[in-house]
Amino acid sequence: MLAADFSDKHRANTFFIKNNSIYQLQNRYFYVIICLTEHIFTMQKRFSGVVVPMITPLKKDLTVDVEAVERIMKLFNKNGIHPLVLGTTGESSSINETESYRFVEAAVSAKGENQCVYAGLVGNQVEALIARGNKFIELGADCVVATLPSYYILSSKQMVDFYTALADKIKGPLMMYNIKATTQMSIPVEVVAELSNHPNVWGLKDSERDAERMKFFITNYKNRKDFSYFCGWGAQSAGSMELGADGIVPSTGNIVPEMYGKLYSSALNNDWNECTKWQEETDKIAVIYQKGRTLGESLAALKVLMNLKGICNTTMMPPLTELTEEENILIIEQFKKQLT
Repeated sequence: MLAADFSDKHRANTFFIKNNSIYQLQNRYFYVIICLTEHIFTMQKRFSGVVVPMITPLKKDLTVDVEAVERIMKLFNKNGIHPLVLGTTGESSSINETESYRFVEAAVSAKGENQCVYAGLVGNQVEALIARGNKFIELGADCVVATLPSYYILSSKQMVDFYTALADKIKGPLMMYNIKATTQMSIPVEVVAELSNHPNVWGLKDSERDAERMKFFITNYKNRKDFSYFCGWGAQSAGSMELGADGIVPSTGNIVPEMYGKLYSSALNNDWNECTKWQEETDKIAVIYQKGRTLGESLAALKVLMNLKGICNTTMMPPLTELTEEENILIIEQFKKQLT
């Protein structure tokens, strides 16, 4: 038996090769895939793939619907998808601490063997974010994904200080989450560059709709084994993968995870015609619940479609509200028409 040790930013695993099979001794904070081709090893990045920002399924009493979480997790796992719980799509800024912990715990309990659970951190009180991030890791989350605080506009130095404080004190992997639509700030490329060298900052999830910015990040980080770039711009899922992105974060994956499973598989096989086909199909689905609506209204519409499939109900966490019955009927009709 041959033993091979691989080091990374944070922790190390040991792999054993016996009869051309790979056996992995894995601690809770580390996940890596290696491929054996004859006698050559290729180590993929720690974080990659399709990560869908999961909606937060709620009961009528505004508590997390644990049974619905399990259904969604199984659906994601069937299609090779990882969840980001408590992201923007998950109404994270409105979910209280108790229900946030219940949500993460339910997702971790239901995750498949090869799924990673990403947990979102959204808020303005730094010490509270650190405490919550550590609780998420304690509950079994594989990575925490933090947005910038959203009340004050921060300088570049303040952004670096903020993420450094989180990375230094959270006892598990941290990723930056750039979403100008909610924070009113864009994390500058030089800030990302500086933070990418922190031993506990593992990547960037970028939802900013800027093609040149996306291309820059992919070009500069695709060969960094210790830093992953995830494209959070759904319409650029295929385009970002073709450029070399490590992963994608499409909210539309909540309702058509099978399409994103096929899109990603096509990308891995370098079948860009097939990949583009699934991009076009998912774009059509996105239009149904997003076009002409605010972000909050689009999340309510997304739950309408998930309710149609028997996945969860349509309850929204205040201050967001459900759509009117007339709107629900129209969305359902458009969705059914698109699938025929």
